[in-house]
Amino acid sequence: MGKGAGCFPSKNRPPPVADHSPTPSAQPPSLPPNARASQPDAPPREDTARSSSLPRDAKLKIFIVFYSMYGHVEGLAKRLKRGVDGVEGVEGVLYRVPETLPIEVLNQMRAPPKDDSIPEIAPEDLEAADGLLFGFPTRYGAMASQMKAFFDSTGNLWKGQKLAGKPAGFFVSTGTQGGGQETTAWTAITQLAHHGMLFVPIGYTFGPGMFNMEFIRGGSPYGAGVFAGDGTREPSETELALAEHQGKYMAVVVKRLAKS
Repeated sequence: MGKGAGCFPSKNRPPPVADHSPTPSAQPPSLPPNARASQPDAPPREDTARSSSLPRDAKLKIFIVFYSMYGHVEGLAKRLKRGVDGVEGVEGVLYRVPETLPIEVLNQMRAPPKDDSIPEIAPEDLEAADGLLFGFPTRYGAMASQMKAFFDSTGNLWKGQKLAGKPAGFFVSTGTQGGGQETTAWTAITQLAHHGMLFVPIGYTFGPGMFNMEFIRGGSPYGAGVFAGDGTREPSETELALAEHQGKYMAVVVKRLAKS
C-alpha cells in the first residue's frame, strides 16, 4: 500500500477522537433528591436599616439643648433627661448653648455661674441627634437672644437640610403667668419649619395635672414650662413632673420613628 493509505493513519493526520457527547435526545442527568439540601445556604442579604448599622447596645440619642440664666430652664432640662433615660434604648444628653453676654453684665444681673459639667454645643453637633428638645427663657414672648443666636448659626445645616425629619420640642421659662408660656414656644416653631424638623408638642398627655387649677403651674400643650418670678422662685414639683413626662413622651416618639 502506498504511504499514508489503507488502515494505517498518516503521520500528518491526528488520530480520530471518540465522540462521547450525548445525542440530542439524551437528557442531562437529574440531581439526586438530597442534592439541594447538601448545597451551602446563600449568604444572608445585608440589611441596610439603621438598626443593623448600630451596635446592639447603642441607644437613640435625644439632645436636650438649653439656655438658662438663673437655673430654672436647667432644672427642667435635668428632669427631661430623667424622663428620656427612663425609656429603654433611649438616652438624653444635656448641652447648653454659648453665652453671648459678657461676664460683667451677668454679674450685674446676679446670674449664678454655669455648670461646667454640661458642655456647650456647636451647631454641627445637632446632626448626630435622633431627637431634639430646646429649652429657653422668654424675652417679650419669644426665645432669649442666646438661643436665637445659636439657631442663627445653623445656616450650614439649613443649607443641606441636615436636620430635616428630626423630631423636636420646646420647654420654656417665663416671669409671670401671662408672660409667654405658649407664645414663647409658638414663635419658636418657625426655626423648626425652616429646617424641616417635626414639632412634637405634648398636648394634654400629662393628664389631670394639666387641668389642676388649685395652684400656679407653668407648662402648656406646647411643652413643659416654669414660672421664674423675679428669678428667686423655684420650680414646683408639678412643673418638674411635667418636664419629666415630656422627656418620656419624646423618647417614645423618637423610638417609634426609628422603627418605621
